[in-house]
Amino acid sequence: MKVYIVGAGAVGRFLGERLRASGNEVVYAPRDPAAVEPYAADLAIVAVKAYDTDSAIDTLRRALGDAPSAAIVTPQNGVGNEEKLAAAFGPDPIVACALTVPVETDRDGRPSAANTGGIAFAPVGSVAHNWLLPTFSAAGLAVSAASDYRSLKWSKLALNVIANASCAILNVLPERLVHSGDAFELELRSIREVRAVMKALGIAAIDLPRYPVRALQGVATLPSPVARAILANRIAGARGRKPPSLLLDLRAMRNRTEVDYLNGAVARAAREAGVRAPVNTVFARIVSDIAHMPQLWAKYRERPDALTAEVDAEVARTSHGGSYAAPQRP
Repeated sequence: MKVYIVGAGAVGRFLGERLRASGNEVVYAPRDPAAVEPYAADLAIVAVKAYDTDSAIDTLRRALGDAPSAAIVTPQNGVGNEEKLAAAFGPDPIVACALTVPVETDRDGRPSAANTGGIAFAPVGSVAHNWLLPTFSAAGLAVSAASDYRSLKWSKLALNVIANASCAILNVLPERLVHSGDAFELELRSIREVRAVMKALGIAAIDLPRYPVRALQGVATLPSPVARAILANRIAGARGRKPPSLLLDLRAMRNRTEVDYLNGAVARAAREAGVRAPVNTVFARIVSDIAHMPQLWAKYRERPDALTAEVDAEVARTSHGGSYAAPQRP
Protein backbone atom coordinates (compact mmCIF):
# COMPACT_ATOMS: atom_id res chain seq x y z
CA MET A 1 0.00 0.00 0.00
CA LYS A 2 1.17 3.53 -0.79
CA VAL A 3 0.92 6.05 2.05
CA TYR A 4 1.32 9.82 1.70
CA ILE A 5 1.82 11.83 4.89
CA VAL A 6 1.45 15.59 5.20
CA GLY A 7 3.26 16.61 8.36
CA ALA A 8 6.55 15.05 9.43
CA GLY A 9 6.31 15.93 13.11
CA ALA A 10 6.01 13.49 15.99
CA VAL A 11 2.59 12.09 15.03
CA GLY A 12 3.28 11.95 11.30
CA ARG A 13 6.61 10.19 11.79
CA PHE A 14 5.19 7.81 14.39
CA LEU A 15 2.36 6.65 12.13
CA GLY A 16 4.55 6.67 9.03
CA GLU A 17 7.29 4.53 10.52
CA ARG A 18 4.78 2.10 12.01
CA LEU A 19 3.15 1.69 8.60
CA ARG A 20 6.52 1.39 6.86
CA ALA A 21 7.62 -1.30 9.32
CA SER A 22 4.52 -3.33 8.46
CA GLY A 23 5.43 -3.38 4.74
CA ASN A 24 3.89 -0.23 3.29
CA GLU A 25 5.50 2.39 1.06
CA VAL A 26 5.55 5.72 2.89
CA VAL A 27 6.27 9.15 1.39
CA TYR A 28 6.35 12.41 3.37
CA ALA A 29 5.19 15.59 1.66
CA PRO A 30 7.91 18.24 1.23
CA ARG A 31 7.52 21.48 3.15
CA ASP A 32 7.82 23.56 -0.01
CA PRO A 33 4.52 23.39 -1.94
CA ALA A 34 6.42 23.96 -5.18
CA ALA A 35 8.30 20.70 -4.58
CA VAL A 36 5.15 18.57 -4.25
CA GLU A 37 4.83 15.97 -7.00
CA PRO A 38 1.84 13.79 -7.97
CA TYR A 39 1.63 10.56 -5.98
CA ALA A 40 -0.77 7.66 -6.48
CA ALA A 41 -1.54 7.07 -2.82
CA ASP A 42 -3.96 4.57 -1.35
CA LEU A 43 -3.91 6.35 2.01
CA ALA A 44 -3.13 9.95 2.92
CA ILE A 45 -2.58 11.10 6.50
CA VAL A 46 -2.94 14.74 7.53
CA ALA A 47 -0.68 15.12 10.56
CA VAL A 48 -0.19 18.89 10.69
CA LYS A 49 -1.37 21.24 13.42
CA ALA A 50 -4.99 22.30 13.01
CA TYR A 51 -4.01 25.83 12.00
CA ASP A 52 -2.08 24.38 9.04
CA THR A 53 -5.00 22.39 7.59
CA ASP A 54 -5.53 24.87 4.75
CA SER A 55 -1.94 24.50 3.59
CA ALA A 56 -2.24 20.70 3.91
CA ILE A 57 -5.27 20.81 1.60
CA ASP A 58 -3.19 22.67 -0.99
CA THR A 59 -0.46 20.01 -0.69
CA LEU A 60 -2.99 17.19 -1.06
CA ARG A 61 -4.47 18.80 -4.18
CA ARG A 62 -1.03 19.00 -5.76
CA ALA A 63 -0.17 15.41 -4.84
CA LEU A 64 -3.50 13.58 -5.17
CA GLY A 65 -5.61 15.80 -7.41
CA ASP A 66 -9.00 17.39 -6.81
CA ALA A 67 -10.86 14.04 -6.68
CA PRO A 68 -8.50 11.68 -4.84
CA SER A 69 -9.19 7.95 -4.71
CA ALA A 70 -7.11 7.66 -1.53
CA ALA A 71 -8.66 7.64 1.91
CA ILE A 72 -7.67 10.81 3.76
CA VAL A 73 -7.20 10.20 7.48
CA THR A 74 -6.92 13.09 9.93
CA PRO A 75 -5.55 12.33 13.41
CA GLN A 76 -5.37 16.06 14.16
CA ASN A 77 -6.45 17.46 17.50
CA GLY A 78 -9.41 19.76 17.81
CA VAL A 79 -12.62 20.02 15.79
CA GLY A 80 -13.24 21.52 12.37
CA ASN A 81 -10.49 19.82 10.37
CA GLU A 82 -12.78 17.17 8.91
CA GLU A 83 -15.22 19.78 7.69
CA LYS A 84 -12.45 21.68 5.89
CA LEU A 85 -11.17 18.52 4.22
CA ALA A 86 -14.69 17.44 3.25
CA ALA A 87 -15.37 20.86 1.71
CA ALA A 88 -12.23 20.46 -0.40
CA PHE A 89 -12.51 16.81 -1.46
CA GLY A 90 -16.04 15.71 -0.61
CA PRO A 91 -16.97 13.78 2.54
CA ASP A 92 -16.51 10.20 1.28
CA PRO A 93 -12.69 10.09 1.21
CA ILE A 94 -12.37 11.69 4.66
CA VAL A 95 -11.88 9.56 7.77
CA ALA A 96 -11.81 11.15 11.20
CA CYS A 97 -9.20 9.69 13.50
CA ALA A 98 -8.34 9.92 17.19
CA LEU A 99 -4.85 8.86 18.26
CA THR A 100 -4.55 8.27 22.00
CA VAL A 101 -0.94 7.10 22.02
CA PRO A 102 1.24 9.74 23.74
CA VAL A 103 3.90 10.61 21.14
CA GLU A 104 6.96 12.79 21.62
CA THR A 105 10.12 13.48 19.64
CA ASP A 106 13.41 12.37 21.20
CA ARG A 107 16.71 14.26 21.06
CA ASP A 108 17.51 12.77 17.66
CA GLY A 109 14.18 13.88 16.17
CA ARG A 110 12.74 10.38 16.19
CA PRO A 111 9.19 9.72 17.40
CA SER A 112 8.94 8.17 20.83
CA ALA A 113 5.66 6.70 22.03
CA ALA A 114 4.35 5.22 25.24
CA ASN A 115 2.96 1.69 25.16
CA THR A 116 -0.55 2.89 25.91
CA GLY A 117 -3.52 4.14 23.95
CA GLY A 118 -4.49 3.27 20.41
CA ILE A 119 -6.24 4.68 17.37
CA ALA A 120 -9.92 5.03 16.45
CA PHE A 121 -11.60 5.83 13.13
CA ALA A 122 -14.97 7.16 12.00
CA PRO A 123 -16.11 7.93 8.43
CA VAL A 124 -17.15 11.46 7.58
CA GLY A 125 -19.09 10.41 4.49
CA SER A 126 -20.94 7.24 3.47
CA VAL A 127 -17.84 5.10 2.80
CA ALA A 128 -16.78 3.08 5.85
CA HIS A 129 -13.12 2.40 4.90
CA ASN A 130 -13.12 -0.68 7.12
CA TRP A 131 -9.79 -1.79 5.65
CA LEU A 132 -8.09 0.82 7.80
CA LEU A 133 -8.63 -1.25 10.93
CA PRO A 134 -6.53 -4.28 9.90
CA THR A 135 -3.99 -1.95 8.27
CA PHE A 136 -3.25 -0.08 11.48
CA SER A 137 -3.63 -3.20 13.61
CA ALA A 138 -0.86 -4.79 11.54
CA ALA A 139 1.22 -1.70 12.39
CA GLY A 140 0.99 -2.65 16.06
CA LEU A 141 -1.75 -0.29 17.20
CA ALA A 142 -4.88 -1.05 19.19
CA VAL A 143 -7.72 -0.04 16.86
CA SER A 144 -11.43 0.66 17.16
CA ALA A 145 -14.19 2.11 15.00
CA ALA A 146 -16.96 4.62 15.66
CA SER A 147 -19.99 5.50 13.58
CA ASP A 148 -20.24 9.22 14.41
CA TYR A 149 -17.14 11.24 13.59
CA ARG A 150 -18.33 14.20 15.67
CA SER A 151 -18.58 11.99 18.74
CA LEU A 152 -15.10 10.72 18.02
CA LYS A 153 -13.48 14.13 17.63
CA TRP A 154 -15.35 15.84 20.46
CA SER A 155 -14.48 12.95 22.78
CA LYS A 156 -10.82 13.39 21.87
CA LEU A 157 -11.17 17.13 22.45
CA ALA A 158 -12.60 16.34 25.88
CA LEU A 159 -9.28 14.60 26.65
CA ASN A 160 -7.09 17.24 24.98
CA VAL A 161 -8.42 20.13 27.08
CA ILE A 162 -7.74 18.46 30.44
CA ALA A 163 -4.78 20.08 32.23
CA ASN A 164 -3.73 21.84 29.05
CA ALA A 165 -4.72 25.49 28.72
CA SER A 166 -4.80 26.01 32.49
CA CYS A 167 -1.26 24.64 32.85
CA ALA A 168 -0.12 26.83 29.95
CA ILE A 169 -1.58 30.01 31.41
CA LEU A 170 -0.27 29.35 34.92
CA ASN A 171 3.06 27.92 33.68
CA VAL A 172 2.75 24.83 35.88
CA LEU A 173 2.91 21.11 35.21
CA PRO A 174 -0.17 18.91 35.72
CA GLU A 175 1.18 17.46 38.97
CA ARG A 176 1.15 20.96 40.48
CA LEU A 177 -2.18 21.95 38.95
CA VAL A 178 -4.01 19.12 40.70
CA HIS A 179 -2.80 20.36 44.09
CA SER A 180 -4.01 23.93 43.56
CA GLY A 181 -7.56 24.25 44.85
CA ASP A 182 -8.57 27.34 42.86
CA ALA A 183 -6.85 26.25 39.65
CA PHE A 184 -8.26 22.75 39.75
CA GLU A 185 -11.73 24.11 40.42
CA LEU A 186 -11.45 25.97 37.12
CA GLU A 187 -10.28 22.74 35.51
CA LEU A 188 -13.40 20.95 36.72
CA ARG A 189 -15.59 23.74 35.42
CA SER A 190 -13.88 23.53 32.04
CA ILE A 191 -14.58 19.80 31.80
CA ARG A 192 -18.21 20.35 32.80
CA GLU A 193 -18.58 23.01 30.12
CA VAL A 194 -17.33 20.64 27.43
CA ARG A 195 -19.85 18.04 28.57
CA ALA A 196 -22.67 20.63 28.57
CA VAL A 197 -21.79 21.84 25.09
CA MET A 198 -21.66 18.31 23.71
CA LYS A 199 -25.07 17.62 25.24
CA ALA A 200 -26.50 20.82 23.74
CA LEU A 201 -25.15 19.83 20.32
CA GLY A 202 -26.57 16.33 20.60
CA ILE A 203 -23.08 14.78 20.51
CA ALA A 204 -22.61 11.69 22.65
CA ALA A 205 -19.29 11.08 24.36
CA ILE A 206 -17.63 7.78 23.48
CA ASP A 207 -14.76 5.92 25.05
CA LEU A 208 -11.48 5.96 23.12
CA PRO A 209 -8.78 3.27 23.13
CA ARG A 210 -7.77 2.87 26.80
CA TYR A 211 -9.38 6.18 27.78
CA PRO A 212 -12.85 6.06 29.43
CA VAL A 213 -14.07 9.47 28.29
CA ARG A 214 -17.63 8.92 29.50
CA ALA A 215 -16.49 8.02 33.00
CA LEU A 216 -14.14 11.01 33.16
CA GLN A 217 -16.94 13.38 32.19
CA GLY A 218 -19.28 11.69 34.63
CA VAL A 219 -16.82 12.06 37.50
CA ALA A 220 -16.54 15.80 36.77
CA THR A 221 -20.26 16.21 37.53
CA LEU A 222 -19.82 14.92 41.08
CA PRO A 223 -19.47 17.39 43.98
CA SER A 224 -16.16 19.18 43.62
CA PRO A 225 -14.29 17.54 46.53
CA VAL A 226 -15.15 14.06 45.22
CA ALA A 227 -14.45 14.92 41.59
CA ARG A 228 -11.17 16.58 42.55
CA ALA A 229 -9.98 13.56 44.51
CA ILE A 230 -10.71 11.13 41.68
CA LEU A 231 -9.56 13.22 38.74
CA ALA A 232 -6.48 14.61 40.47
CA ASN A 233 -5.06 11.13 40.90
CA ARG A 234 -5.94 10.22 37.32
CA ILE A 235 -4.37 13.35 35.83
CA ALA A 236 -1.27 13.24 38.00
CA GLY A 237 -0.75 9.59 37.12
CA ALA A 238 -1.29 10.06 33.39
CA ARG A 239 0.54 13.35 32.83
CA GLY A 240 2.48 14.20 35.99
CA ARG A 241 5.62 16.07 34.94
CA LYS A 242 4.92 16.04 31.21
CA PRO A 243 4.30 19.59 29.92
CA PRO A 244 1.05 19.70 27.93
CA SER A 245 1.08 20.86 24.31
CA LEU A 246 -0.09 24.43 24.89
CA LEU A 247 2.48 24.98 27.63
CA LEU A 248 5.21 23.72 25.30
CA ASP A 249 4.01 26.19 22.66
CA LEU A 250 4.12 29.15 25.05
CA ARG A 251 7.51 28.19 26.45
CA ALA A 252 8.84 27.95 22.88
CA MET A 253 7.37 31.43 22.25
CA ARG A 254 5.38 30.23 19.26
CA ASN A 255 2.91 32.86 18.13
CA ARG A 256 0.36 30.21 17.10
CA THR A 257 -1.22 27.45 19.16
CA GLU A 258 -4.11 25.03 18.70
CA VAL A 259 -6.14 26.59 21.51
CA ASP A 260 -8.61 28.06 19.00
CA TYR A 261 -9.45 24.51 17.87
CA LEU A 262 -9.73 23.21 21.44
CA ASN A 263 -11.05 25.57 24.13
CA GLY A 264 -11.89 28.14 21.47
CA ALA A 265 -14.01 25.61 19.61
CA VAL A 266 -15.89 24.86 22.83
CA ALA A 267 -16.54 28.56 23.38
CA ARG A 268 -17.81 29.08 19.81
CA ALA A 269 -20.05 26.02 19.93
CA ALA A 270 -21.41 27.16 23.29
CA ARG A 271 -22.40 30.54 21.88
CA GLU A 272 -24.11 28.90 18.90
CA ALA A 273 -25.97 26.47 21.16
CA GLY A 274 -26.98 29.08 23.72
CA VAL A 275 -24.83 27.52 26.45
CA ARG A 276 -22.35 29.66 28.34
CA ALA A 277 -18.79 28.42 28.67
CA PRO A 278 -16.90 31.19 30.49
CA VAL A 279 -13.92 29.08 31.56
CA ASN A 280 -13.14 27.79 28.08
CA THR A 281 -13.77 31.25 26.65
CA VAL A 282 -11.24 32.80 29.03
CA PHE A 283 -8.73 29.97 28.59
CA ALA A 284 -8.80 30.38 24.80
CA ARG A 285 -8.50 34.15 24.94
CA ILE A 286 -5.63 34.27 27.42
CA VAL A 287 -3.55 31.55 25.73
CA SER A 288 -3.97 33.35 22.42
CA ASP A 289 -3.09 36.71 23.98
CA ILE A 290 0.06 35.32 25.60
CA ALA A 291 1.13 33.65 22.35
CA HIS A 292 0.93 37.01 20.58
CA MET A 293 2.24 39.11 23.50
CA PRO A 294 4.48 36.98 25.76
CA GLN A 295 4.92 39.81 28.25
CA LEU A 296 1.29 39.25 29.33
CA TRP A 297 2.29 35.87 30.79
CA ALA A 298 3.75 37.55 33.88
CA LYS A 299 0.22 38.43 35.01
CA TYR A 300 -0.81 34.77 35.27
CA ARG A 301 2.30 32.69 35.99
CA GLU A 302 1.54 30.66 39.12
CA ARG A 303 -1.31 33.04 39.91
CA PRO A 304 -4.60 31.11 39.85
CA ASP A 305 -6.25 34.07 41.59
CA ALA A 306 -5.66 36.23 38.52
CA LEU A 307 -7.10 33.54 36.25
CA THR A 308 -10.11 33.05 38.52
CA ALA A 309 -10.74 36.80 38.46
CA GLU A 310 -10.83 36.75 34.64
CA VAL A 311 -13.37 33.93 34.66
CA ASP A 312 -15.51 35.71 37.25
CA ALA A 313 -15.46 38.82 35.07
CA GLU A 314 -16.53 36.76 32.06
CA VAL A 315 -19.40 35.23 34.06
CA ALA A 316 -20.55 38.68 35.15
CA ARG A 317 -20.27 40.04 31.61
CA THR A 318 -22.44 37.28 30.15
CA SER A 319 -24.88 36.85 33.04
CA HIS A 320 -27.66 38.69 31.21
CA GLY A 321 -28.59 35.65 29.13
CA GLY A 322 -27.82 32.10 28.12
CA SER A 323 -27.92 28.94 30.15
CA TYR A 324 -25.07 27.97 32.42
CA ALA A 325 -24.62 25.06 34.79
CA ALA A 326 -23.28 26.73 37.92
CA PRO A 327 -20.10 25.19 39.29
CA GLN A 328 -20.46 22.94 42.31
CA ARG A 329 -18.52 24.47 45.16
CA PRO A 330 -16.98 22.48 48.00
